[in-house]
Amino acid sequence: MLSLTAKKAIDAYGGVELWQKAKYIEAIVSAKGFAFTLKQRPILDHAKIIMEIKRPFSKLTPIGKNKSITGVLDGLNVRLEDKDGNIIAERKNAKEYFPYGRRLFYWDDLDMSYFSNYAFWNYFTFPNLLMNENIIWKEKAEGILEATFPESIPTHSKIQEFHIDMASGKLIQHNYTVDVMSKLAKVANVVTENSELNGLNYPSRRIVTPRSKTGKVFKWPVMIDIKVHEYKLINY
Repeated sequence: MLSLTAKKAIDAYGGVELWQKAKYIEAIVSAKGFAFTLKQRPILDHAKIIMEIKRPFSKLTPIGKNKSITGVLDGLNVRLEDKDGNIIAERKNAKEYFPYGRRLFYWDDLDMSYFSNYAFWNYFTFPNLLMNENIIWKEKAEGILEATFPESIPTHSKIQEFHIDMASGKLIQHNYTVDVMSKLAKVANVVTENSELNGLNYPSRRIVTPRSKTGKVFKWPVMIDIKVHEYKLINY
């Protein structure tokens, strides 16, 4: 049964019926920050992403310096496709390769395909995540939801926390540990801007920074700065 906080969030972002009917999300995104520098990755500049809502499947173009290469997340696996959809590289059970070895210093296109796609899939399919029967949700307090994710869903960490503004129902902060970087990489993903397009509300700007053990959110360094330029649901 959905909690009061979950119901408020779902209603704020279009309601149960809208998300049950929708099949895909299409968006144009940009992202930059210290995490890109740390892993020697080019920033995302108006990249196109399309994802399925009901399962973790996502395609991000471009994934790296080559503008014609798409990074694909398909469940727990990743692959790279050329402009014609041909597979040029793939990696099964991608999470198993993180975070050690050369990945402490450098991520290749397959690494980035895993991280970027699962992260955006988690961000953009909320609040549909609230209706996912494979995720265990607990209302820790009014406006605070704790999620326990199964191994079958690629995500930042098993336990995550979502803070909802009870007046508007909108997400204001998402706390998690970035396991693919380090078990110590505790961060706060703070929504700083919201937008509306064709009657659909969505978080359009997020700033990700470190978070202390006590929950204090630091302003620096900015690990990732995400801007959503376009966002829409597709029913076919």
